[in-house]
Amino acid sequence: MSTSEHHRSRTRVVVDAQSLSELYRAPEILRVVNVWDAASARVVAELPGTRAIATAGHGIAASHGYPDGERIPLDLMLSTVERISAVVGLPVTADLDGGFGDAGETVRRAIGVGVCGANIEDQLRPLAESAEVMRTAVAAGRSEGVAFVLNARTDALVRGGDRPRADSIADAIERGRAYLDAGAECVFVPGVLDAAETRTLVEGIGERKVSVIGLPGALAAAEYEALGVARISYGPMPQNVALTALKRLGTSLLADGTIPEDTEPLNNF
Repeated sequence: MSTSEHHRSRTRVVVDAQSLSELYRAPEILRVVNVWDAASARVVAELPGTRAIATAGHGIAASHGYPDGERIPLDLMLSTVERISAVVGLPVTADLDGGFGDAGETVRRAIGVGVCGANIEDQLRPLAESAEVMRTAVAAGRSEGVAFVLNARTDALVRGGDRPRADSIADAIERGRAYLDAGAECVFVPGVLDAAETRTLVEGIGERKVSVIGLPGALAAAEYEALGVARISYGPMPQNVALTALKRLGTSLLADGTIPEDTEPLNNF
């Protein structure tokens, strides 16, 4: 990349970060349909309601034949995110798992491929250690001249084991407050959340400061919006739905079926 191209790329990331931060703080919930490659990103980016692009770490790993959990090489993951960023004209926020061993360096490299925000997991590490990971990620963005938009993920619910649900909610609130103090824009609390739990999280962490995931059994986006949630994403579910459709189509074609007439051509590449 030439110096002028690098400058244009960095300028775009700076502007995108400001736009993404404003989307988190807006009264309307930010709805992101997670993508896993350039093709899925282009399709989602062209939808009228799309305001930002969010990558799915699980989906990217799976598309390359790796299990989730930082098993995919960082270079391969970032090259995929770079292709995604190249084909869309919207802010891109990436799933960076737990930071791949060095959250600061990973954020710097992510910014280099066009990313303006990210999810980083606490993996239920000790609170002080987790807060430092988040602080390091935000500081790395600042050192690159980018107000990096961190959606700090706490695994208080999904890794809570058999402890009482109320204790996990309380832990999520304590961790969330610490991550906001460390510079995070929002706190991602994955898990199927009902209205009462969501209300407790928003009251404890802050209005428009909680991010949730849409899974089977979760509330609708509008319901979370009414409760003060900032963002809803869908993790690996869009890829799961796409692969389910492929499986059903393949079963039909192998049984002498035909391609549905309403199938849209992929003319955007």
